[in-house]
Amino acid sequence: MLILNQRTNAPATDSVALAYDERKRSRLKVTLASGQEAGIFLERGDHLHGGDKLAAEDGSAVVEILAAPEKLIEAVADSPLLFARAAYHLGNRHVPVHILPTDNGGKLRFQTDHVLADMVRGLGCTIGETEAPFQPESGAYGGGHQHHGDEPAADLHNPGHGPHRSVPKIHEFKPC
Repeated sequence: MLILNQRTNAPATDSVALAYDERKRSRLKVTLASGQEAGIFLERGDHLHGGDKLAAEDGSAVVEILAAPEKLIEAVADSPLLFARAAYHLGNRHVPVHILPTDNGGKLRFQTDHVLADMVRGLGCTIGETEAPFQPESGAYGGGHQHHGDEPAADLHNPGHGPHRSVPKIHEFKPC
């Protein structure tokens, strides 16, 4: 079995289409477009997006990750204010949302949940079902990586022993 465990920008030699919930997993057995079996092994918390490429551990292949079409709810807002309200209410419930612009408002796509669909319909959005690749926003804390120049977060349970997890700076507590 092919082991895919390294991100790369090299040209793809194969591909695999994965739904959003599959792309969130760090360990996954897949069948590539070529029919070959492969295992994806990423660091815990690392997520794949459509267009990402993974190199095989042995260097024999580069696999492009495709966002597979899936059934989604599409909420269409006819004004920027309605769009902002719908996005706020979905975000307040920590719902992964794919944001699409329109000329006068915007579209929000989210995984099928009729309670949430009724909520945004009640706000004034037009609701429909669609089948499309789902690539939601990563969010303010998405990525789980540090940028050059960022200081690692302190270990609050064991001061002086370095970082133990990635904590956004707004959540770092400093003595007064």
